[in-house]
Amino acid sequence: MARYRAIVEYDGTDFAGFQRQAQGRTVQAVLEEALRRMGWLGRSLLAAGRTDAGVHAAGQVIAFDLDWAHGTDALVRALNANLPQDVAATAAAVSAPGFHPRFDAKARRYRYTINNAPVRSALRARYTWHVRTRLDIPAMQSASRHVLGTHDFAAFGTDPDEGGNTVRTVSLAAWSASGDEVYFDIQAEAFLYRMVRRLVGALRQVGAGEMTAEAFGALLATRDRSQCPALAPPQGLCLMEVLY
Repeated sequence: MARYRAIVEYDGTDFAGFQRQAQGRTVQAVLEEALRRMGWLGRSLLAAGRTDAGVHAAGQVIAFDLDWAHGTDALVRALNANLPQDVAATAAAVSAPGFHPRFDAKARRYRYTINNAPVRSALRARYTWHVRTRLDIPAMQSASRHVLGTHDFAAFGTDPDEGGNTVRTVSLAAWSASGDEVYFDIQAEAFLYRMVRRLVGALRQVGAGEMTAEAFGALLATRDRSQCPALAPPQGLCLMEVLY
């Protein structure tokens, strides 16, 4: 018996989120069912975080204890043979017995993608937020500097553990573009519930000229979530990497 760590990617479109629920298809339930077919006897696998319904992952990290004698390459192949097409294991390794993908993580990196084109794309609709208004990327980048460092992000989210702690430290908040796709990369030691989507929703207003960078900074300082603009839709968000 050993503890294994695996990197998992998934298309979140047809899931009710990562965490197992009483009703609705979830990534966790699909992974656990695949592991049971491989002889796993555990009750619940461990994960680095819980993504919302419709949110994707390229670098979700899970851990589980398994009696497996065929090597990690074979473990990845076996997992993928038992997983549906919208979930895949990309790597696996033996980890320390007490490894926990959530509590041992040092940081997490997300990317939000906007399709900033006059006409929507059918092929990118599952993975981007279509915004017709031409966005001012330098303005959004200027506003994003307000979130760097340690702040109380109560205006943009809630504590997922319901402990009331809404202070987080952000080490990366950067906008870039390639053609008509606009990307927001953000990294922090942890995130509040729906924090990235609320940040993107507000920063989109900055890019559209509906809010100034200074007003965005003032919004952060209010710690009042009722003042926050509507959150961005889930399909543009992807968990890219968990750092240890």
